[in-house]
Amino acid sequence: MTDTWAQVAATEVKPGDRVRVGGHEALVSRIEPSFMGMDAMLAFIEDTPTRWFKMPVPRTGEVEVQQRA
Repeated sequence: MTDTWAQVAATEVKPGDRVRVGGHEALVSRIEPSFMGMDAMLAFIEDTPTRWFKMPVPRTGEVEVQQRA
C-alpha cells in the first residue's frame, strides 16, 4: 500500500483526513469554520490523546490530503 498526497480545496477537507500544509501534518478531528472570527479563514484541529494542534488556513486555499492507494 502506498500513500500519495493530492492538492484539494481547503473547503473539501473533512474530519478523518490527514492534511499537510507548509510542512506540517495533522489528522483532522474537527474543522473550525471561522478562525478567530475571520470568515475568510478556517482551522483544522487535530485532537488526539497524543497531540492537540490547530492549523489555520485560508478558506480559498489549497492543502495536500493524504490518499491511500
